Amino acid sequence: MPALPSRLARAGLGVFARQGDALAPWLAVALGVGILGYFALLEEPSPAWRWLVLPLVTAALAAARWHPLAGWSLGLIAAAALGFAAASWHGEHAAPALDLPRNAVIVTGIVQSVEMLPEGRRVALAQARIGQEAALPRLVRVRLRANDPARPEPGDTLTLRTLLRPPPPPAYPGAWDFQRGAWFSGLGASGSALGPASVEPGSGAAPPLAATRTAIEARVTSLIPGAAGTVAAALLTGSQGAIPAPAMQAMRDSGLAHLLSVSGLHIAIVMGCAFTVLRFLIAAIPALALRGDGRRWPALGALVAGGAYLVLTAFQVPMQRSFAMAALVTLGLVLGRRALSPRVLAFAAAVVMLVQPESLTGPSFQMSFAAVLALIAGFEALRPWLPRRQAGQGVVRAALRWLALALLALLLTSLLAGAATTPFGLHHFGRVQLYGMAANALAVPLTSVLVMPAGMLALALMPLGLDTLPLAAMGWGAQLTLDIAEAVAAWPGAAVPMRPIPAEGLAIASFGFLLLCLWRGAGRLVGVPIIAAGLSAGLVIRPPDILVSADARVILVRTEAGTFLQRLSGGSNFTRDAFLRAAGRTVAEPILPNSNDPGLRCTGDICRVTPQPGGTDAVLVRMGESGSYCGTAAVLVSAEPVRPRCRASQVVDRFSVWRDGAHAIWLSPEGAVVLSDRAQRGRRPWVPPPPAPRVLDAQLPPLPTE
Repeated sequence: MPALPSRLARAGLGVFARQGDALAPWLAVALGVGILGYFALLEEPSPAWRWLVLPLVTAALAAARWHPLAGWSLGLIAAAALGFAAASWHGEHAAPALDLPRNAVIVTGIVQSVEMLPEGRRVALAQARIGQEAALPRLVRVRLRANDPARPEPGDTLTLRTLLRPPPPPAYPGAWDFQRGAWFSGLGASGSALGPASVEPGSGAAPPLAATRTAIEARVTSLIPGAAGTVAAALLTGSQGAIPAPAMQAMRDSGLAHLLSVSGLHIAIVMGCAFTVLRFLIAAIPALALRGDGRRWPALGALVAGGAYLVLTAFQVPMQRSFAMAALVTLGLVLGRRALSPRVLAFAAAVVMLVQPESLTGPSFQMSFAAVLALIAGFEALRPWLPRRQAGQGVVRAALRWLALALLALLLTSLLAGAATTPFGLHHFGRVQLYGMAANALAVPLTSVLVMPAGMLALALMPLGLDTLPLAAMGWGAQLTLDIAEAVAAWPGAAVPMRPIPAEGLAIASFGFLLLCLWRGAGRLVGVPIIAAGLSAGLVIRPPDILVSADARVILVRTEAGTFLQRLSGGSNFTRDAFLRAAGRTVAEPILPNSNDPGLRCTGDICRVTPQPGGTDAVLVRMGESGSYCGTAAVLVSAEPVRPRCRASQVVDRFSVWRDGAHAIWLSPEGAVVLSDRAQRGRRPWVPPPPAPRVLDAQLPPLPTE
């Protein structure tokens, strides 16, 4: 029996040893684990931890010469440490948060970008100054008034009066962290113009091609009317702000929203068109055809075109991933190596994560890489069963066979990509598009064959003023795409709201997905039950019974009988929608003075919340004096301050949310658990410190303005 553990150990080592080079993509996975570990902390780590990376890498390289498996093991640890260090470094070197005034001010800054909206424009200002103060270290984003005649362009100096606000906190504990995203993106404040803006043309520097991007968007929307024009502009420039809300909702509900996010499909079309044109030109010129490489130079030229498209679309995360992969594919073509593989994708992911570690937490990174990995692994696994090209066929039969294979590839692509992105979509958006495959089967070929090629031709002819016909063709295709989206979105149950998968469940499902795609051999099938366990995590992890917004103006109550919502005057529609998504609902019953649900009984000014029969309850004070209810329930919830101070119950009131942000409350027979947003996120650089009451010293003379 003592030999049994050693035999098991040798067998386990043998399993890993047989993976060989297939372990390489797991280095990128470990890199991501290190990044997520940094973001999961409640306090900022010491910079000294970064110095562990070099000795760990050295130890991994040394161990690899002694035993490959030991080298891989230490390599995974070193990769995780590198990810942790990279995220820590980016977090430390971000610009400091802004100390914003609470009143309206005059802001002057250099326009970095102009985003067209359904009504008006939104500008991003760099080197912004409030009055005569020093330039702010972060970007300021301001929405101009819809009737403002000003037409600023990147590089102009803009002056306007606005009320600036910092990035908002999460809608509820565990929701998307806007403040973290703003911290890493460089955004410091946003606001709306309170009057007309004045423009001083061309007096500052702007990002590369920013003015070109704005000009292209204006040109496209002027020649293609309606929502189709905004969709066409989004495909060419990456700016989706001008798309009307109904059209955007139809694209989401039909499963076609990914077409608007410039990514692998778009850069493949751009580079494919460039490759085809350049190869045709080389073949048409005998001197070049005889001396040049018929594939190498067109591939390099296509890479240049893809790089220009990356800059034109403002370096969006899916485009970074796509361009990194395109560069590796091009290198593979030049060297005669395999173009697409999990290792190529892992390298592209590692590059993006090291440059923008915060992107790992967002849906764009997760869904785009999951889709591509599923396509690579899926087609590799299905290759033995796919029909192969046959020689000696007639033209008609060959054409029909090609068409059948193209349709099969399209269906498999939609199925694999849709299945891979569903867990991430459920976690971030809480919706499932049931007819996405049908919509993509119609819209993707249309985009690939007509919309994007016509758009590329229009871009090439735009400097000559000959873009009218290509844009007309692109507009026709974009309108047809919208028609498909609206038709599919109108089908019964097109978009089904579901309760979001908890973060723990997404982590489990992601590990199972990676195991299924990256592991060699039959052992990969272990990933299937792991994915199922992750998707089922919502059945085990209870969502909150009560959510209280950061201003206490929106309160959601969830009982066994239904979902109820209280939205006071001034309550945010965005927060309301976020609460409903968290509950897996699109609508909720209002909390009324006479509500008589078994879990929510209201009498006069208060409601007693008992989500589970015989369990802990909470008192929601809707209006009036609240101190008299202290001690009558485990939790006392009020949109106003609870006075006098209550120690007999846990209190969530106006002061609580003012100090610690939104709150989540769980009520069970074992007791009540109250979690604030501040407790969830901890003390991180992007989390504002607790506010302190502004108290003036009575002995000091008042300021002149007081």
